[in-house]
Amino acid sequence: MKGRIFSGVQPTHTLHLGNYLGAVRNWVRMQKEYECIFCVVDLHAITLWQDPKELTHNIREVTAAFMASGIDVEHGIIFAQSQVRAHAQLAWILNCVARVGWLNRMTQFKEKAGKDRENASVGLYTYPVLMAADILGYKATHVPVGEDQKQHLELARDIAQKFNTDYGVELFPLPEPVIGGPATRVMSLRDGTKKMSKSDPSDYSRIKMTDDADAIALKLRKAKTDTEPLPGPEALDEKGHIKREADEARPEAFNLLSIYAALSDRSLADVVNSFAGKEFSVFKKELTDLAVSVLGPIGSEMQRLLNQPGDIDRVLRQGAERAEAISEPILREVEDTIGFLRAK
Repeated sequence: MKGRIFSGVQPTHTLHLGNYLGAVRNWVRMQKEYECIFCVVDLHAITLWQDPKELTHNIREVTAAFMASGIDVEHGIIFAQSQVRAHAQLAWILNCVARVGWLNRMTQFKEKAGKDRENASVGLYTYPVLMAADILGYKATHVPVGEDQKQHLELARDIAQKFNTDYGVELFPLPEPVIGGPATRVMSLRDGTKKMSKSDPSDYSRIKMTDDADAIALKLRKAKTDTEPLPGPEALDEKGHIKREADEARPEAFNLLSIYAALSDRSLADVVNSFAGKEFSVFKKELTDLAVSVLGPIGSEMQRLLNQPGDIDRVLRQGAERAEAISEPILREVEDTIGFLRAK
């Protein structure tokens, strides 16, 4: 094994194609190379208010998505963050290590809080410290991250380094990022300049992992395009990457081509060559067939699992026990290092 992976997904709304291609599918592949811990990060979710009944359902739905996508619960660990005390307890300790100046530089807080920052929850502000506790609480060596989480992983490394330096120990490893493959950043089907999002008000902006074949077909048929035939290889540079000016001119076209490349496990250059000069109507039909063949079985298996919530809860309970067996000794090591007395 190359090391220990930790990663998680918030149980807010239904997971979509971007979550699958950008994270979950890559996790399935990583199981063969790393010791894997996958978390439904419900403590992170409540930094913004959640309806309690919806939160309960969403925790189970994210777990079902993990399992239906191929994460092996016997090999890897799947659990809910709130079921393991080390996350919240270590987060407080690391809050006392992190510096206010570091958190003030976190761009995601500024984006999520918007103009009304004074009314944002303290939890939203300290979210990156909880993320650091998630990672460091298992001494994870690698963390799969997208562009929007790179800054948070750097903070986790800074916190780990400061803790080690302050106490003269080498307790925490400095976790390394693992960057995914094609289509790690999937864009909205309605606006190719915006990231596909669970919070977008338009359901047609995303393909949900629970969508059936008819819903997938409808959303792809309605996906925004332009009036020109599909671009050819002249739009790519010598490394097969989209030229900036081409992407800016036709973001929706390249988003759909990138999705096709990721779903088919082909290079973008290969896909562009295959469809160069063809009409979108032809391409969309092939993309629909491909998306249904990949996502259809996952959605069906998710529905089967959600019809048996007791089985999902058992997976989470067993996963929490295994996660606790790893995190508790690490938390005790941290507490001994800083001088806390043990209750027992």
